[in-house]
Amino acid sequence: MTSTTERPALNGVDTPTLFTTLDAVREQPEIAKFQFRATNRWVSGTHNRSTIHGYYGAGQEFEHRAPTVIDADHPPVLVGNDNGPAPVEYVLGALAACLTSGLANIAAARGIELTEVESSVTGDINLLGIFGMSDEVRNGYEQIQVDFTIKGNAPEEKLRELVEQSRDRSAVYDVITGSVPVKLNITTG
Repeated sequence: MTSTTERPALNGVDTPTLFTTLDAVREQPEIAKFQFRATNRWVSGTHNRSTIHGYYGAGQEFEHRAPTVIDADHPPVLVGNDNGPAPVEYVLGALAACLTSGLANIAAARGIELTEVESSVTGDINLLGIFGMSDEVRNGYEQIQVDFTIKGNAPEEKLRELVEQSRDRSAVYDVITGSVPVKLNITTG
């Protein structure tokens, strides 16, 4: 069992369930394995559509309440029709969302009430890499910067620690900064 005393929900986080989940994973580490999924279909040009619906976790299959459909495209300056954000923009949004979600959970677990959390994420990319015009330039972001504004009922140092711990535990931050193996399986017809 968790040595932390049970706390009421805070910052919109169901803290009792959070601690119950942590306890369950400690007792049965095998339920910690999750698999998230997305499917994608080309529409036209650089426009494509992803659907996110089912996932596996805690030893069973789940479905979200409703499928989420995400359109992606390139802006006209990059030969697209702007039918949605560019895929690299979704990466920035995913990073901001993961850091913010983690921050809310950590704050609630520590008994810190948040009154404001906002972030701005920017990524610098050089198209010479994507276009194959330079082997010296990477294909992806050269750097990403996240600017947070956070306010709550804790000293500045504690609020900064929330952001830092969220970064240290963020799955998306890890995907961006680490080397995740990606296997491509190709079917032709």
